[in-house]
Amino acid sequence: MALTDAQLERYSRHLILKQVGVKGQKKLLASKVLVIGAGGLGCPVLLYLAAAGVGTIGIADGDVVSLSNLQRQVLYTTDEVGQPKVECAKRRLSAMNPDVTFETYEEYLTPENILDVIAPYDIVVDCVDSFAAKYLINDACVMAKKPFVHGGILGFSGQALTVLPPETACFRCFFRDPPPKEVAPTCAEAGVIGVIPGLLGSIQATEVIKYLTGVGSLLTNTLLVVHADDMEFARLELPEKDETCPVCGRTPTITTLRMEEEEACEVKGR
Repeated sequence: MALTDAQLERYSRHLILKQVGVKGQKKLLASKVLVIGAGGLGCPVLLYLAAAGVGTIGIADGDVVSLSNLQRQVLYTTDEVGQPKVECAKRRLSAMNPDVTFETYEEYLTPENILDVIAPYDIVVDCVDSFAAKYLINDACVMAKKPFVHGGILGFSGQALTVLPPETACFRCFFRDPPPKEVAPTCAEAGVIGVIPGLLGSIQATEVIKYLTGVGSLLTNTLLVVHADDMEFARLELPEKDETCPVCGRTPTITTLRMEEEEACEVKGR
C-alpha cells in the first residue's frame, strides 16, 4: 500500500534515512505494539511510538491520573486528575497522530489475563514499576515466545533490556528472583527524578523501532544501566542466556504463571 501525501510529509524525516525509508515506515505502520503501564516510562514510549507511526498500539493500565504523577508523566494534564490513564493517553495520542489505532485495556494484567492480552502484538514494552508485574511480563512473554523490552527506573538511575524468546537471555537470567522487600525501597520512599523516565522510555522506544524495522543491534543479552547523576552508562553482558534459568532454561521449573509474593513498588502511581 502506498503512503498518502500526508504520510509522506508526516514521516519525511524517517523516509530520508537510508536505514528506514519507505520500506521501514510501512513496517511501522503495519506493526502492533503493546505498552504495559502508562506511567513514567509508558508516557515517552507511547508518545514516540505514536509519533513514529506504529500502526496499532495497545495501552494496558488500570490506574487513574493523580497529581503526584504529573512531575514525570508527560501525557497528562492537571484537569485530567482522577481520569483513567488509558483514556487520557488515547485521547492525547489520537490527536497527535490519526494514523494510529489504539486498543485500551483499563485493567491490571494478571496471570489469568496476560497471555490473551499480549497475543495479538508483535512486541511488548514493560513500563511497570512493580517487581511482581515485571516478572509476570517476563515469564508470560517467554512462555508465549513474545519479544519484549524491559525498562526500570529509580532515583537518578534506570536500566533497559531487550528479550527475544527463546533465543536470548530473559530478565530472570540477570535477576533470578525479586529482591526482598526489606532491602528494596518503594518508589514512594526512594523517589525518582522526573526526567529519568523520559531518558529510559526513549531508549525503550528506540529498541522497539529498531526491532520492527530491523535496524541496528538490540540490547539482547545486555542490560544497559544508566546513572544520570554522573551521566554514566554501563553495559552488563551475558554471552548467552542462562541454561539454568527457571523460566527460559533447558529444564524450566516455572511452567505456569504466578504473581510473585513480594512487591518492591506498588503498581499504582508509576
